[in-house]
Amino acid sequence: MNIGGLQKFSLIDYPGKICAIIFTQGCNFRCGYCHNPELVDPEQFTPALDERKIIDFLKERQGKLDAVSITGGEPLLQKGLPKFISELKNLGFLVKLDTNGTKPDILKKLINQQSLDYVAMDIKASLERYEEVVNRKVNLKDIEESIKLIMDSGLEYEFRTTIVKSQLSFSEIKKMAQLISGAELYILQKFVATKANDPKFLKAETYTDAEFEELKKDVLKYVKNCEVR
Repeated sequence: MNIGGLQKFSLIDYPGKICAIIFTQGCNFRCGYCHNPELVDPEQFTPALDERKIIDFLKERQGKLDAVSITGGEPLLQKGLPKFISELKNLGFLVKLDTNGTKPDILKKLINQQSLDYVAMDIKASLERYEEVVNRKVNLKDIEESIKLIMDSGLEYEFRTTIVKSQLSFSEIKKMAQLISGAELYILQKFVATKANDPKFLKAETYTDAEFEELKKDVLKYVKNCEVR
């Protein structure tokens, strides 16, 4: 596992649970608005953290933390992820995984092995515009398969999208909601221009609160719950 960061305590990353957050290095997307460029661009990587020291830290937090959230980057690129998650489960932690949905084969194995308790998948764009937004070639069938796997898994889950106004129109967001039709929860995340993989996005804007309320009404025609964060 190439681990680029550890947040020892969070009350917001795993709904209703106290968790630690592990940040993996490496991603197969290059979204311009990404707020974790140091986990995406190899030239910005810092030396990886010692995996065993992280496990030792978590052993000391048994009974104090409920869960561990694994994010990135794209965690499913890590060859050591299944073994690492197995260690977390043996310590009694709930495990939340954040993913971009490009590795449904690995996701399926983790679900079947009952290694995960919560899955959050980013929906980047409508299928027609996926490659434009992520700046990489994408097997769209993998995205669709991951969506189905998650919705059929019986696990707690959420889908979410970072909303950059210049990238995602109302009609585009409607198409994205249709892509996950019937989903339990779709989160619309307000883009905040603090850091970005592409500096031009530091001048980008998101929608107003009033516009988000209108978006939410449209989205709720297709999903069961929608939150703006």
